[in-house]
Amino acid sequence: MKSNLFDLRGLKYFLILWSTQALSALGSAMTSFALVVWSYQQQGSALTTAGLSVASYAPYVLLSVFAGSLVDRWDKRKTLVLCDLFAALSTAAALVLLKTGRLEIWHLYGINALNGLMNTIQQPATELAVTLLTPREQVQRVGGLRSLSGSLTTLLAPALASAVLALAGLEAVIAIDLVTCGAAVGSVLFLIRFPEGGGPRERVPVLRSAWEGVQWLRRNRGILDIILFLAAINLIASVYNAALAPMVLSRPGGGEAALGVLQTFTGAANLAGSVAATLLPAPKSRVRVICGSLLFSMGTENLLLALGRGPGIWCLGAVLGWLFIPVMSANLEALLRLHIPVELQGRVYAARNTLQFFTIPVGYLLGGWLVDAVCEPFMAGLAADAFLTRLLGSGKGSGAALVFLILSAAGVLVCLLFQRDRRLWELEGNE
Repeated sequence: MKSNLFDLRGLKYFLILWSTQALSALGSAMTSFALVVWSYQQQGSALTTAGLSVASYAPYVLLSVFAGSLVDRWDKRKTLVLCDLFAALSTAAALVLLKTGRLEIWHLYGINALNGLMNTIQQPATELAVTLLTPREQVQRVGGLRSLSGSLTTLLAPALASAVLALAGLEAVIAIDLVTCGAAVGSVLFLIRFPEGGGPRERVPVLRSAWEGVQWLRRNRGILDIILFLAAINLIASVYNAALAPMVLSRPGGGEAALGVLQTFTGAANLAGSVAATLLPAPKSRVRVICGSLLFSMGTENLLLALGRGPGIWCLGAVLGWLFIPVMSANLEALLRLHIPVELQGRVYAARNTLQFFTIPVGYLLGGWLVDAVCEPFMAGLAADAFLTRLLGSGKGSGAALVFLILSAAGVLVCLLFQRDRRLWELEGNE
């Protein structure tokens, strides 16, 4: 079959939005990576570092269900610009505090909470903007392109952030973030023309409008169940994220460079998977692709991270765990866009965000607590010839390895349970 990789008809304005937002995301990811390293070096605690993500996600989860009703009736251009400007101001505040020698962990918690609050509006606004700028026949390709940009961010951010940190310090990383944010604002203001349907909508009371999104999901149980499936996966993934940096930074053969290499391999696997998602035609069964991809990921990466004793095995786990995630994401995005009416997407996506992502702050807190208070003390108390000590090693970081062993079993179990949900399979053939 001839590849349609370069068939980008009707995607002019989407490509402008996608490329500039991807550049801004790269700058933000560099700052996030640098701040995680900085905070762990300051405190040496997995729970303290995980708190940065909790601060970002808590307002996002709590208020997302109301944000969609506002996004559906607000002007998309103004909404995106104001959200980007607010993020830039928050980043600038962190830069000023750092330059004056006053930056502390609690400052970052507050800044992340404010950014999470603004992201509550920005995320459904971006999703709706993408829908408005995407022809129906291009949804699979758009999903692949968005996975591609996310993969490039994952691939490049650790290496670039580490290089800039070494050469010019944290201030330079934050400055790059501000410049890329400015590029995103400029493109939305001056280069993108939103089609009809991108302007303000009828004013409906916020509570009633938010309830409409929830009610639509209740009536469409296949979409609701796949969102709950992803919520369970997000719980496991956020525990993974909370435990990853403490394990790699603490174990023999690990360290800051090893963490950067591991995340670079993660990005490379994402990149390869994104290219596949962009090139491949729509599958006969999107649900089968989603379930199979997640089962393979859950069954490989966490197990190799638990058993590995150095960057080689960790990087192999990252490649196997993330290779098919972009294909899964592209098909999930296509399912949602093709099933949810465009006039309800802001409200439904906002309700989706609350349901699908509320497990993320829970997972970060759980992961930090499991590493610091449960698994590290447990492993430290085992004898040198104990089975788990021989399996996972000893010393600081072995408790995080135990967390990954638990996650491996939990991830496979979740995937097998949701594969038996007949409502997911009823989504097939209804596009």
